[in-house]
Amino acid sequence: MLPISMGKKITAARGDRLRCKGWRQEAILRMLENNLENAEVPDELIIYGGTGKAARDWDCYDVIVKTLKELENDETLVIQSGKPVGVFRTWETSPRVVMANSNLVPHWSNWTKFYELEKQGLMMYGQMTAGSWCYIGTQGIIQGTYETFSSLAKKHYDSDLGGKIVLTGGMGGMGGAQPLAVKMAGGVCIDVDCDEKRIDRRVNIGFCDQKLFDVKETIALAENAKENKTAISIGLVGNCADVFPLLVKQGFKPDVVTDQTSAHDELNGYVPVGYYGDSLKDALTLRKNDPAEYIKRSMKSMMLHCKAMIEFQKNGSIVFDYGNNLRGQALKAGLKNAFDYPGFVPAYVRPMLCVGRGPFRWLSLSGDPEDIKRTDDLVIKLFPKDAILSNWITLAERYIPWEGLPARVCWLAYGDRMIFALAINDLVRKKEIGPIAITRDHLDSGSVASPYRETESMRDNSDAVADWPLLNALLNCAAGADSVQIHNGGGVGIGLSTHAGMVVVCDGTKATDERIKRVFTTDPGIGVIRHADAGYSEAIEVIHRSDLRDPMIP
Repeated sequence: MLPISMGKKITAARGDRLRCKGWRQEAILRMLENNLENAEVPDELIIYGGTGKAARDWDCYDVIVKTLKELENDETLVIQSGKPVGVFRTWETSPRVVMANSNLVPHWSNWTKFYELEKQGLMMYGQMTAGSWCYIGTQGIIQGTYETFSSLAKKHYDSDLGGKIVLTGGMGGMGGAQPLAVKMAGGVCIDVDCDEKRIDRRVNIGFCDQKLFDVKETIALAENAKENKTAISIGLVGNCADVFPLLVKQGFKPDVVTDQTSAHDELNGYVPVGYYGDSLKDALTLRKNDPAEYIKRSMKSMMLHCKAMIEFQKNGSIVFDYGNNLRGQALKAGLKNAFDYPGFVPAYVRPMLCVGRGPFRWLSLSGDPEDIKRTDDLVIKLFPKDAILSNWITLAERYIPWEGLPARVCWLAYGDRMIFALAINDLVRKKEIGPIAITRDHLDSGSVASPYRETESMRDNSDAVADWPLLNALLNCAAGADSVQIHNGGGVGIGLSTHAGMVVVCDGTKATDERIKRVFTTDPGIGVIRHADAGYSEAIEVIHRSDLRDPMIP
């Protein structure tokens, strides 16, 4: 079945019919189409995160599709910020596609220069999995969100989130995972978003239980659910910069407070105080007609938003930053104590990253949900002692709807990723399932440097060292990944992170077995080495008991 186009609406191809000269190229094409099938603003090629795009413009998209269909099995397509710029003869074991998105020379790596280049048609914002064509909808971030809240519950409450209220903001591509993740962890979620359509989308696909407009009604429902220990998720139409300070003033005390609004981008992401629901269109008009005034208002609003979170913390709530650079923007706006609460990685996730545990994703390229269900059974069988994994797969099958091509994500550590990937490729070889594309979030053990998020508060003060994700990409090219990407920006904004992505296509061949053995050593392996180099004992122990080699560690 060919992709369906209705105007600018793209749907990924399903079935076993090849339009390209091999499954590696076909898989990458379907992943690009799948990005747009799950897009927030498909007409503008915007996938998520404010302006995270899949291609620079529709002309570039059309040429990319045409080139992938013509690409030989020993050629590599080069993508520069969403624009196809070259095809080179390489090797059959080389990547079929390499990409670089939003990268600027450090001195000019800022939003002002980026907007200037974007306006000239020279660059696009790739976010993370948007520009690398690895987005699988909100389901792609759901386990990482679930693991974060579960880790928080164990650390602070010695259990799950039963009888706890989580107040947060943002229900876009990333933030939209929060309501369901909190519910899966047993808690009560209040997620505030100024865009009613985003809440509607999460309710319609099953990521949120209901939409409300009234703050008083929302709090009453949440407190009743807390008292009865009923897991529930509520989407509140409102602006965080209005709602959070109001709730502080009213004396409301949520157990946990965080946020995933698009705070990385003060122009195209964050919406200033006072605008939500029907008035959102007025904010968009202001953005277009007076961007300087818009930025002034959004920066002030982010300061109010962050200040309210600090007040919640003072009043006894557990507060953490969920990686959107709200603290950095508030500091820039004049809030000197913006960093009084921690980021989610140092607070809850780093021990997993130290051992190479991270977001392993896979997509059914045939479009058959049974392929994912078969691999669900497989991963539980392969790792029967991993109680967290088994519990996650059970919850995922119960709660998570399909978005676009059927896909799954689970967090696997160094060594386990290779075992599982080889087993998947074996199922494809035996024709028990169709071809599978394996990828991951750019938020992983060794694929990102981001001082306000993944590498915040590193033990050796190496927070801003960007060599590691670049080495990750170089290694994955050398190891034979099918697509490799390097990006600037991501969820925290231009100039604040460097990150890398990758794809391996399981087509059932023995050659792919060899690629899997190498890529699923290099990809998480450099993450273990990165954390060992920073002095984390958990990572050093992995090196000592595995085949990893670090010449500096005896």
